[in-house]
Amino acid sequence: MANIDREPGTIFDVKMPSGKNYDKAEFRLWIPEKRKTLRGILVLLHGSNMDARSWVETSGWREVLQYDKLKITESFWHDITKRFGFGLLGCYFTDKPHEDMFIEEYTNVGMGSGQALLDALSELATLSGHAEVANAPLALWGISAGGQFNYEFTCWRPDRVIAFVLNKGGIYYTAMASSAARRVPGILFIGAKDSPFRNDIINGIFSMNRRAGAQWALAVEPGAVHEIGRSLELSEVFFDEVIPLRLPEESGEPLQTLKLEDGYLGEPRNLTYSPYNWEKAKEHPASWLPTEKFAHAWLACESGKPQMA
Repeated sequence: MANIDREPGTIFDVKMPSGKNYDKAEFRLWIPEKRKTLRGILVLLHGSNMDARSWVETSGWREVLQYDKLKITESFWHDITKRFGFGLLGCYFTDKPHEDMFIEEYTNVGMGSGQALLDALSELATLSGHAEVANAPLALWGISAGGQFNYEFTCWRPDRVIAFVLNKGGIYYTAMASSAARRVPGILFIGAKDSPFRNDIINGIFSMNRRAGAQWALAVEPGAVHEIGRSLELSEVFFDEVIPLRLPEESGEPLQTLKLEDGYLGEPRNLTYSPYNWEKAKEHPASWLPTEKFAHAWLACESGKPQMA
């Protein structure tokens, strides 16, 4: 374990011992400069057996640019964390060798990898001198296997999750989420030209849980394959809108629960949205959109139009 001083914040690294369903579990926490108390942690996870720790540094986005040919500012995640007084955590999980390596066992978080994340936060709390990190609420963003991890973590410990982003993953262990997990706002991204296997799986998870009232949106990116694509744009609006609604007034209190009827219903068939209607929600799988600003952003993503400021 080591800490590295950098501007405009401080970085702390920890490693967890190999566990039942994972080989490596390594983490890097970035804390904004002069931040006395963190209100939460924004957690980033990369694709299958890939390392997101460099993403917490401004230079880390060069890796993303190479990975996905994105044109974004390198301070993207830093800007979000500074707005909310959060820390930024990059994760690196790998599987032990097994017969079907395309099935990431470490995303089955209840088998040990989820606890490794929580144990790492406890160690980082001590290392950084920020005791609140140990029990801080988490906002989760991940691509591919990273999105799978986020979904499974939300199903396993919904009490710790402010909101989650599941971005074009393919292998999931939990079909029907608990009622508590369904109350955690989420986005499930699909690339219209991604593998039908992945898309059908995500569509199935979304449809089944939305029928039971999950506070989730399905975002289908036109023309996108298995890539980050435009998910960052919509994720930023999502976090900006949802985090303030979910955070409690006092640190340590339970997260606020949002009401379905306070949101909007996004219609994928005709690309419209309207105030949430219980009867319309029963007709077919439509997205739950927490605010009208997010509804506008969702509609732009679905229709392939630019996001409006």
